[in-house]
Amino acid sequence: MKILVTGTAGFIGFHLAKKLLERGDEVIGLDNINDYYDVHLKYARLAQLGIAQEDVQENILAQSRSYNHQFIKADLADSETMNHLFETQKFDAVCNLAAQAGVRYSIENPHAYIQSNVVGFLNILEACRHHGVNNLAYASSSSVYGLNKSQPFKTSDHTDHPVSLYAATKKSNEMMAHTYSHLYGIQTTGLRFFTVYGPWGRPDMAPMLFTDAILNDRAIKVFNHGNMSRDFTYIDDIVEGIIKVIDNPAKTNPNWNPEAPTPESSSAPYHIYNIGNNAPVNLMEFISEIETSLGKVSEKNFMEMQDGDVESTYADTTGLINDFNYKPFTPLDEGVHEFVKWFRDFYNK
Repeated sequence: MKILVTGTAGFIGFHLAKKLLERGDEVIGLDNINDYYDVHLKYARLAQLGIAQEDVQENILAQSRSYNHQFIKADLADSETMNHLFETQKFDAVCNLAAQAGVRYSIENPHAYIQSNVVGFLNILEACRHHGVNNLAYASSSSVYGLNKSQPFKTSDHTDHPVSLYAATKKSNEMMAHTYSHLYGIQTTGLRFFTVYGPWGRPDMAPMLFTDAILNDRAIKVFNHGNMSRDFTYIDDIVEGIIKVIDNPAKTNPNWNPEAPTPESSSAPYHIYNIGNNAPVNLMEFISEIETSLGKVSEKNFMEMQDGDVESTYADTTGLINDFNYKPFTPLDEGVHEFVKWFRDFYNK
């Protein structure tokens, strides 16, 4: 299968592309390699996929030196480049993981989120429409649950009260996808990710921030005085779920009732899934696992909740379990150990 994976210089996109290549798929990777965080890490991920930094040029395909993989540095918001890419490559499927990430940064730089997450996603949908791609998987987020405090979060819950612009853009992606599924028959599947962690993770996320601070004898910031929990999900488990969705594009729900509509499926070939561990972990427990792996206790600054954040996330993954027999298999201690091991190696700590 020939698959476009956007965001392949990013955390999840890199791991997905690597797994698809290892099983024999042809992958075209795309990323704009912006400086939201250290581009050295992004190029290091690409190097693992056989893409050398010196081979990367704007809007030109680079050939991997070790895999059946090509990479293009391009922006989803560039509709001309996106149309040309789809017209010339003839994809069997698309997995859109590229986005401007980060809940807190959306407060500082909202325009970046509209360009990347809304305009960029529209360009993906339009390219699929005009170039015959009927299998689209894309990243949504647990952030869409917003003010909802009914847990575990269910895809049957309505998500009309986001608390960050990032969440609002992800909610808009789901609505846009449904429109294109309804109008043009594109099979779209949205995955609401729940706090992904593991090797090659993002520097702006808690595991990296905590580990770096502890190793450098800095206090870690513990928001909401530690009274938070997250459905931490190891990257390998996430990738397994994404591949199941790519291999089994969304179908219409013959039992969907327009007089009592549920939001996770439709009479159109559209579906939404939660993808998480289905087992939330208290933030203090997660910190303790990092301390154990490092053999070092952290100094902690307990702080108030940040704007745009939520106290708890907890994924109901019944949909993925029922449809694909999906079940995360990585225990927290094992996942944290693998992450810390990678961190020490990569940063020579």
